[in-house]
Amino acid sequence: MNVTGEPSFRESVDLMFNRASALMNLSPGLEQKIRVCNSTYTVRFGVRLRGKIETFTGYRSVHSEHMEPVKGGIRYAINVSQDEVEALAALMTYKCALVETPFGGSKGGLCIDPRAWDEHELELITRRFAYELIKRDLIHPAQNVPAPDMGTGEREMAWIVDQYARMNTTDINAKACVTGKPLNSGGIRGRVEATGRGVQYALQEFFRHKEDVALARLSGTLDGKTAVVQGLGNVGYHAAKFLSEEDGVKIVAAIERDGAVVDASGLNIEELKQWIAANGGVKGFPGAQYVEDGASLLEHDCDILIPAAMEGVIHKGNADRIRAPLIIEAANGPITFGADEILRAKGIVIIPDMYANAGGVTVSYFEWVKNLSHIRFGRMQRRAEEARSRLLVAELERLSGDEGLGWELKPNFKDKFLTGSDELALVRSGLDDTMRTAYQSMREVWHGRNDVTDLRVAAYIVAISRVAETYRSKGL
Repeated sequence: MNVTGEPSFRESVDLMFNRASALMNLSPGLEQKIRVCNSTYTVRFGVRLRGKIETFTGYRSVHSEHMEPVKGGIRYAINVSQDEVEALAALMTYKCALVETPFGGSKGGLCIDPRAWDEHELELITRRFAYELIKRDLIHPAQNVPAPDMGTGEREMAWIVDQYARMNTTDINAKACVTGKPLNSGGIRGRVEATGRGVQYALQEFFRHKEDVALARLSGTLDGKTAVVQGLGNVGYHAAKFLSEEDGVKIVAAIERDGAVVDASGLNIEELKQWIAANGGVKGFPGAQYVEDGASLLEHDCDILIPAAMEGVIHKGNADRIRAPLIIEAANGPITFGADEILRAKGIVIIPDMYANAGGVTVSYFEWVKNLSHIRFGRMQRRAEEARSRLLVAELERLSGDEGLGWELKPNFKDKFLTGSDELALVRSGLDDTMRTAYQSMREVWHGRNDVTDLRVAAYIVAISRVAETYRSKGL
């Protein structure tokens, strides 16, 4: 327990696991095997920077090897700890099982403030960290495949894949050692925005089920709903952008490090993101009210609350004041175990993190498959699709003209119908299908069992059941 009287992040994940496993028929031995973290490697390495040797501490945790490779991001943050990395690795195990990507769970972290170093220095640090992990097979296409997380992105993944290729010059599958890479380094279209896009698809699927929407004391569609977003990093920015531009959601408040901005008519997320990039924060953003105490906006009146940054932002201290009837956890672990109990007692519906932010690992899976198959998705079938569509359109036009049926194709129909599926279209299709299918598997448990009253327990039950089946098939 920490000073607030709440469990640590890792304890919270274990307690949530226990809530679900208590409703399952698992042997005590198998339950423990699934719950515990298999291993954590701690590395301390030196890099000569600015005329002296700086020592850095990094971690790579492997939670479960029921399937291999294991999968999970590497985050750069000053407060990274073994406890946090092990909790995130556990969530990765359950997340991969829930969305049916064939990976075990892993996670990595480096105790560093990436803003304190310039690009060249960060490259030296990243390559050294990667070297320490690669030589122990903690980065490997068939054993352990990292991805970006908080504080890292395409750039760092490009450095890591290059470091792996330098150390494994004859590995034809070298590019599959890490995902979230730039396109020119073996990446896949749609990966950068994948987690935010997954949040959008998760909400779209939730709103397809009127019964579920009613449980959140809401009605209708996403169009016109109000939302508060906490954190405009990669995930929060893309989720807010897609929801506001494509689904008609009004983002009435955005919370960042330096405070928050509020606009009842809806913030322009693209303009706000550009303002943050230019000014280092949200303060002074034209046309919106600035609130210095950003965290207080978590309690703002809205339909949907989207915590998309750090874990533990909704806790025992503020949970009772949360007014949003629907919360979607775009970040990992933004609601503590204690807060979860308070929110559930208030009747608030929570779409849990292990489902809501699984878009990243889903598209990472597609990228890994692309790297192993050595061919871009859509390359072989796109023009064949277009040729078939062209035949159909030509026949429709012939019938309309020759037979005098009076049909007229709508403007743009022809262009849209004749366009075959490229890589981005296939990635979005695969992600949408994954988010829909995973939600339905949770929903089946949520509505099908009298002893399951919330989506988080339903998600854990689905995930744990799948991990257990894999272990049983191995003879455990």
